Amino acid sequence: MIKNLILIALGGGFGSVIRYLANLNIGKIWPFKMYYATLLVNIIGCLLIGFLIGYFQKNTSSNESLKLLLITGFCGGFTTFSTFGLENFNLLQSQNYITSLLYIASSIIIGIAFVGVGIYLSK
Repeated sequence: MIKNLILIALGGGFGSVIRYLANLNIGKIWPFKMYYATLLVNIIGCLLIGFLIGYFQKNTSSNESLKLLLITGFCGGFTTFSTFGLENFNLLQSQNYITSLLYIASSIIIGIAFVGVGIYLSK
């Protein structure tokens, strides 16, 4: 159990650092649209988790520890639902209803699609 928790913590910590760096770099491109960074990171995370799930399904002898490190840890730390929620709350508070609706819809639709693309690419 301790080993599993350490693997998840390592993966989550690394995923969080990569998300932070991605947000900084994306923020340089779109400095006043931080929700673009969250959207892009979450879509990349969906693609990655789909790919990893597909890979581990195909390779049934794969290591459970690697799943914990990469899927639960890294992908969990890299993607961010709480920031997505906060950004939508802020958009709604500032009466950007259309932007919020588009952000929510695109996050869900593109996210689910990219999980499927990731699974497809792994096979």
